[in-house]
Amino acid sequence: MQSLRARLFAILLITTGLLWLSATVWIFLSTRAEVERVLDARLMEAARMVNSLIVSPDMMKEEGDTHANRPAQSAIRIPLLEHPHYDRQLSCQIWSLDGTLIGKSDSAPDTTLAPHAMGFSETVINGETWRVFAVENASLGVRVLVGDNLRIRDRLVNDLVKGLLLPALLIIPLLAVLIWLCVGRGLAPLRKLAGDLAAREASDLHAIEDTGTTREISPVLKSLNGLFARVAGAREREQNFIAFAAHELRTPLAGLKTQAQVALASDDGEIREKALGQIVAGVDRTGKLVRQLLDIASVEATESGRPAAGFDVGEMLTSLRTELAGQARLVDVVVDGAMSGLRINMDPDLFRLAARNLLENAINHSPPGATVSCHAEIRGQHLAIAINDEGPGIPEEEMPRVTERFFRGRFKAAAGSGLGLSIVERALDRTGAELELRNRPTGGLSARIVLSQGLAP
Repeated sequence: MQSLRARLFAILLITTGLLWLSATVWIFLSTRAEVERVLDARLMEAARMVNSLIVSPDMMKEEGDTHANRPAQSAIRIPLLEHPHYDRQLSCQIWSLDGTLIGKSDSAPDTTLAPHAMGFSETVINGETWRVFAVENASLGVRVLVGDNLRIRDRLVNDLVKGLLLPALLIIPLLAVLIWLCVGRGLAPLRKLAGDLAAREASDLHAIEDTGTTREISPVLKSLNGLFARVAGAREREQNFIAFAAHELRTPLAGLKTQAQVALASDDGEIREKALGQIVAGVDRTGKLVRQLLDIASVEATESGRPAAGFDVGEMLTSLRTELAGQARLVDVVVDGAMSGLRINMDPDLFRLAARNLLENAINHSPPGATVSCHAEIRGQHLAIAINDEGPGIPEEEMPRVTERFFRGRFKAAAGSGLGLSIVERALDRTGAELELRNRPTGGLSARIVLSQGLAP
């Protein structure tokens, strides 16, 4: 299991480390370039300074004296400040234009530092690389060379960078500790939320107060409160379902028991036969109720968005008409022949469940000799499968409640249980289709299954 705190800590530490590393590289490159510019400027200034000293009559000659009669190693020297790391960094040579070494500093090599007459150059002498600036004085016939050992330059830059890195290396562990503590502090609202949820009873589904909650935790609380509300609603519906189911089952079972007792206690054959007939009818009603309860449980356990399959609507409705033939003894069920070969994209099991309950409702509410018709209607991009009956219809004031479980309106059928339309609505919801109920102008109800996905190829 991954730790959110460890993940945030790693992200922040790696990000900070990369930024620090990038800054160090940038500082190193910029410092190196700046130091090189400064040292090059120092070379130029040193060479010009030495040149100006040579030009001075008091330094270069006395009365009747020229550089030609001076010894090869002149007393001209450049005093340097002593430093344990950068001692004798600059070296100076003074050469005559005819190639004679007039003078040099103690750290300067014996060979010429640069062959160039003027400007900057780099020379390798005895394995050491030198950065040299040359100044030529044609009037006195001399050339001044001031050189800088690049190894010492690199040491200077490295020492500067080390001076920057050492505090960073000491601060990084402290920074890591601070990041860890700050991340933990920032996640405190999550720990509090987890503690509150862990301390709740399983039956406690009231909303969590989000007063004073951080902006980032607020969406989580809203989602949790929405989940609690949905779970509470589902629990309430299940409790109502169980209570209603128990009541609906208790009534026909009590009736069955009563009719059985009448049949056993009576010696009259007509009374016994009537009681047995009531028992058969009661068993049929109870069986239908149990089937519908199982259908509801099956629909609610079905996942939404199951893969659709193409099937023949006319063939399925004809199959349902045959299946319900015993129930529709006095009602004629007609399936429009134009629906033969009509294929739609939908879950066939859920469509069959919805169509069966609509047909049962239409049969149960139609008077003897009536006709229940099934046909298809094309509405632009939508397809509607209509099942029309010739019953009393549904009063307009009851329309909003007819899909509630166990709701039985004013014109309830003797064999009904108030679950048919509820099953239809839930089955169609799982497929993205809709149930549409309309009272027919000529009498009866028109129940339509409206599909938006259209026909199957």
